[in-house]
Amino acid sequence: MHPQAHSIKPYTPELLRPWAETAREKGLKEIAFTDHDRYHEGVDFDEIEKLREANPDIKFRAGIELDNDPVTGKAGRAWVEKNWERLDFVLGSAHYLPPDPVMFDKTDRVDEFAQKDMAAACATYIAELEGMMDRGGIDCLSHLDLIKIHGVWYPTGGMLPYFQPLLERIRREGLAIEISTAGWRKPVGEAYPHADILRAAKQLGIPFTLASDAHSHAQLAEEYGRLSELLEQFDIHEVATYEKHQRKMIPLT
Repeated sequence: MHPQAHSIKPYTPELLRPWAETAREKGLKEIAFTDHDRYHEGVDFDEIEKLREANPDIKFRAGIELDNDPVTGKAGRAWVEKNWERLDFVLGSAHYLPPDPVMFDKTDRVDEFAQKDMAAACATYIAELEGMMDRGGIDCLSHLDLIKIHGVWYPTGGMLPYFQPLLERIRREGLAIEISTAGWRKPVGEAYPHADILRAAKQLGIPFTLASDAHSHAQLAEEYGRLSELLEQFDIHEVATYEKHQRKMIPLT
C-alpha cells in the first residue's frame, strides 16, 4: 500500500494513523507500507516505529516498491541499499516499457494500447522484470502481469506461455509474487496475476503475498471478499509475510 499515493508526503502521525484505524476496522493483523521508491524521501522509519508502539495489535512492516523508472530508479535503488537493514520488505515492479518515458499503466493510455503489438510489449515488459531480478535486492514481485491492465490484450493460448520462464526463475531465486485485488478496479477487471499464472505459480511452489495496492486507506483490503474466494478456488491456505527480509508463512483461517 502507498500512504503517499503519487506525491511526496512525509510520514506523519496524521498520514499514517488512518491506515491503522482502517486496518483494525477491516480485521487486518498485519500491513506493509510499500510506497513507490520515487517518493522515498517521505518515508520515515521513526514514524513507523511510533505507529507500532501506539497500535500493538497490528504489525506494521516497513517496505518500498522498486520499479524501473528511467529517471528515479537509480536513486530509489541506492536508497534501498542504504536502508536495507531497516526495511522489512521490498517489492519489485515494472511500469515503463523502454524507450517510452511514460508509465504504460496510466489509465488514459487504453486507446493507445489497443493499437500496440502487445506480444512485443509483453516481451519488453518481462525483460524489464528480468532486469529487476538481475539487479537483486527484492523480496517479491508485485502485480506480475500488470501489462494486461488496459484489458485490450488476451493472446491465443493465454498469457502463461509468456510468463512461464519468468515463474521458473522466480522459483529458482526464492522470491514470492503478489496476489493483488487492484486489477478488479482497473479496465482489465480481474486480479493480478491471471488465473493461469496463479495456478502455475502454485504448482511451482512459489509463495504468495496479498495486496490491495491501496493508494488511500479507504482502498485497504478492497475486494478481499473476492480474494478469499480466489484463494479457496486455488486451494491456497497460507501466505507469506516478511520481517527484515526473512519470510514466514502464515496459515489462513
